[in-house]
Amino acid sequence: MFLLALSPILWLVIALSVIKMAPWKACFIALIISLAAGMSVWNMESNYALEAVLEGLALACWPILLVIVAAIFTYNLTLETKAMDTIKEMLTSVSHDRRVLILLIAWGFGGFLEGMAGFGTAIAVPAGMLAGIGVNPILSVSVCLIANSVPTAYGSIGIPLVTLANVTAIDPVQLATFTSLQLGVLSLLCPWLIVITSGGGMKALRGMTVMCLGSGIAFFIPELILSMFVGPELAVVAGAIVTMGTIVFLAKKFPVNDPEFEMPSHKGVKITTQKAINACLPFILIFIFLLFTSKLVPPINQFLMQFKSSVPIYTGEGGSPYTFVWINTPGVLILLAAFIAGSKQGATFNSMLKLLGKTVNGLKFTMITIIAVIATAKVMGYSGMTNQIADTAVAATGTAYPAIAAFLGSVGTYITGSATSSCVLFGKLQVMASQAIGANETVQAWVAAANATGACAGKMISPLSIAIGSAAIGVKGADAKLLAFAVKIYIPFVIFMGAVVYFGQAVLG
Repeated sequence: MFLLALSPILWLVIALSVIKMAPWKACFIALIISLAAGMSVWNMESNYALEAVLEGLALACWPILLVIVAAIFTYNLTLETKAMDTIKEMLTSVSHDRRVLILLIAWGFGGFLEGMAGFGTAIAVPAGMLAGIGVNPILSVSVCLIANSVPTAYGSIGIPLVTLANVTAIDPVQLATFTSLQLGVLSLLCPWLIVITSGGGMKALRGMTVMCLGSGIAFFIPELILSMFVGPELAVVAGAIVTMGTIVFLAKKFPVNDPEFEMPSHKGVKITTQKAINACLPFILIFIFLLFTSKLVPPINQFLMQFKSSVPIYTGEGGSPYTFVWINTPGVLILLAAFIAGSKQGATFNSMLKLLGKTVNGLKFTMITIIAVIATAKVMGYSGMTNQIADTAVAATGTAYPAIAAFLGSVGTYITGSATSSCVLFGKLQVMASQAIGANETVQAWVAAANATGACAGKMISPLSIAIGSAAIGVKGADAKLLAFAVKIYIPFVIFMGAVVYFGQAVLG
């Protein structure tokens, strides 16, 4: 029974890791396998199976795919209007020290791109920028893989954690807070690891102590505060913005001058404040819109939350009406910010509509993948397959189950390349397993958050992440070298997270 319950996930492991099948095809077949097993072995009625698939489709389209399309469209728009060129110019003019530039671009700007767009942009863009200014191409991707780990849980305006909240019915603010706490030590250590990697050893820390310490604290504290009081949507965005500001300030106030790590002089064009603000306008507006429509501003939040519809989709046991929030949802607000900023930057409404169409077309296979994964998770959950997996996992580990929660989250991201998909696949399982060992609701939320935490580790070794990095630098045969490097970081990362989750749940329990 356990292997049958696990069959959709085992298929994904084989299809994506061994056969190298296209993700959208593999995930669609996984959906068919889950339907076949759910109806034949767990006796799920065909009408309920269809309703489960439809509920998965609804969740995938609104809000998940809406956010993904909006975030990628915003990024594409900055390329179209050349705003990204200005942003790159600003970043590379900060310092002549390779370590400072790597920290600023990979950790600060990469974290910002992950929070705003996700889906590979936070690896491809910073790695391409670093290689473009003279950093070794393999090194460029390596540091970006490390830098992209911690922010992954909050990618694309917090969509992995928002999705985790949807599939587990746990408060997203609580999940975001617990995720920040679990990742806290790693958030502080990441800048040190990036600098050590960038310089080929501990010698690279010469003169960088204040920079590493400052950029770690600058990332973690805003992320935690936003998580606790707003939720997951802006946590990493805020942390990345404060981090970039801190690195720029420290680079100007306490310049690092080490001849061993000096980069060739960068002769950039002087950028006025007005031009800088105009280039960053899409991201500024997104930040403002999401902040002022959050629970921090109750009058606006409560007014906009009136515009929603609850629709009963799955009518079987355990089902509840699915709620569509029509205005106060990140995807709508991001699109609004992008169109306003784009018009200010000189793009016409028609050109932006065409670009939006191109963005949707470019994401069509990603859309099929996510719809299929979420529908599969719904069928597995409602049929009892997920419960079977949880019972077996608990029987094998007992009360030590929380120690492997983050590892499961990393496996989900390794398979699919997406923290969002990992949260869909294993989010409900984490809660059920926690309930099976008698955990209270707080510990259940803590263990569920570990799925997003583990996803951060899995993102480093995901074949998709590595392929994106290789494509960004255009180096053939780089995949094997990058994977060998990433595995060395992944293993201690996921072991450490297992210890944090296990001992943390003991304190909370």
